[in-house]
Amino acid sequence: MARALYIHWPFCLSKCPYCDFNSHVRDRVDHGLWERGLLADMAREAQIAGGEKLTSIFFGGGTPSLMPPALVERLLAEAERLWGFAEGIEITLEGNPSSVEAANYAVLASAGINRVSLGLQALDDETLHFLGRLHGVEEGLAALDVAQKQFDRVSFDLIYARPGQTPEMWQAELARALAFGTGHLSLYQLTIEPGTRFATLVREGKFDPLDDDAAADLFELTRTMTEAAGLPAYEISNHARAGEESRHNLVYWRYQDYCGIGPGAHGRRAGQATVRHRKPENWLAAIEKQGDGLAEARVLGIREQASEAMLMGLRLAEGVDIARLAARFGLSQHQLCDPAKLTFYAGQGLTWRAGPRLGVTPQGMPLLDALLGELVPAELVAA
Repeated sequence: MARALYIHWPFCLSKCPYCDFNSHVRDRVDHGLWERGLLADMAREAQIAGGEKLTSIFFGGGTPSLMPPALVERLLAEAERLWGFAEGIEITLEGNPSSVEAANYAVLASAGINRVSLGLQALDDETLHFLGRLHGVEEGLAALDVAQKQFDRVSFDLIYARPGQTPEMWQAELARALAFGTGHLSLYQLTIEPGTRFATLVREGKFDPLDDDAAADLFELTRTMTEAAGLPAYEISNHARAGEESRHNLVYWRYQDYCGIGPGAHGRRAGQATVRHRKPENWLAAIEKQGDGLAEARVLGIREQASEAMLMGLRLAEGVDIARLAARFGLSQHQLCDPAKLTFYAGQGLTWRAGPRLGVTPQGMPLLDALLGELVPAELVAA
């Protein structure tokens, strides 16, 4: 079973209006205090879930590229001491594509970061302003250029299906993005998440989201263009050349073990679900009180684990090996997936089965949430 480590840095320079991640804006961050806290949280996880060497580490946020490189290096050194690193370990850091943060890329590469994921989000300044981003296109592309010179593996994010976006507009933007030659792209449709500034603006009638049919057309265009460029979708929103897939995220989607430290971080290890305190100050208080940031460590029932494995695995183009999952959880294949509904939706061109593997077709991916509700039996999901 793969072992991965997720490290959450919760701070951002500003809160984007579409973002519902655990991110916070603070005037001042005591880096020494945070180093001690993260090291303590990491040590506790290693004590509980030690054993196998780490195959991947992911610094997420928030904006982890705001972390001092010395802190990143210290955390990596301690992770290697506690667990050891598997050969070829993937170590990813998410970052904003700003000139200030790009100035640290060389030092971060020397510290051990070997993959970066940049939040470009759009390739025109008007849209970046709408999305609340602090960088402009010129600055973002300059940071991307620096990243490609410093790291062997680079990915960046774009948000599409924006209000008023036409197929012609997205085709031109995506063609430009593909021309930069990165081996991985994360292409997300804009969703209006509850509790965000965008949710408030939509409720107030300040803008209307793109309708579902138009978004579906853009999704199909995205699949066609990335496939033609040699970066097919391996997950509903992620596209990569062969061998360039995010190995860390594949740990999640293949339902393998991972530890999560830092505010709000989730983990799945040894049949337990862990979650850290979300608010930075509460996380620090928990570190001081109990030596880790855990808010909850809950034993997962077999059916709940099986449900999560199905819901995550069906996001992937490779689908799931249902025979292997059934054996893993001691359940029948029929308990994991409704065979009649699988056959019905296969007849509609929305699902597929090949031997022990089954999955959702490219035509079915825009309907993924609805299909998951149909394919995975309710009693398994509710367990």
